[in-house]
Amino acid sequence: MFSYHREVLARFPTIRAGVVHADRLVNGPGPDPLRKAFHEQQVVSLARFGGRPMSEIPSILAWRRTFSAFGVQPTRYRNAAEALIRRLTKAGDIPSINPLVDIANLVSIRYGLPVAAMDQARVAGPITVRFANGDEHFNDLGSSRTTSPEAGEVIFVDRAGAVAARRWCWRQSAQSATGPSTVVALYTVEGHHEAAEEDVASATRDLAALLETHQPRARIETAQLSPSLPRYEPAR
Repeated sequence: MFSYHREVLARFPTIRAGVVHADRLVNGPGPDPLRKAFHEQQVVSLARFGGRPMSEIPSILAWRRTFSAFGVQPTRYRNAAEALIRRLTKAGDIPSINPLVDIANLVSIRYGLPVAAMDQARVAGPITVRFANGDEHFNDLGSSRTTSPEAGEVIFVDRAGAVAARRWCWRQSAQSATGPSTVVALYTVEGHHEAAEEDVASATRDLAALLETHQPRARIETAQLSPSLPRYEPAR
């Protein structure tokens, strides 16, 4: 299950989200057609975003405002989509990681929206988007240290208090990240800008279509979330 806490919705009623739940996944070596599609999208996104100030991209600007609203400096801690686009425009490419992450990154740079892919076997029960108390625990990707979020920042957190993502969509935890053993994953895509509802719906459809193409054995469910529908629970 994935849901937004009522306090987060009250503070940020602009949130629009899509979720894609997929099982029967095989996260092996990236298939050539997916690698090709990812590369082609990078070329398109580089032409679209290259040389353009991040503050002129509506989806990025809306996330910057959201970060500032819960006390995070948005040019120090950049949302995941902005970080990807900056890497693309500075380095010229984004390396392939694994099929499930590549799909997330492809859609993220297509729409300028943060996309997370979480291994459902590695989180304890439901994920809730809520304000941190400050006593939860977080293991950063690429680090062996366990830290705690700052009280009041928005986090993705499971039933055991393990943080799957800090500063809303700044960085995902090592624990929740997809890897070679991932069989069941939950994707989230989120936005706050004026066209977020339409863009998030399109991005969710693209995530599902890419999974259907490159994970043909997968079973896939999708849902759209908002303050009026803040919760998703898989049907199976």
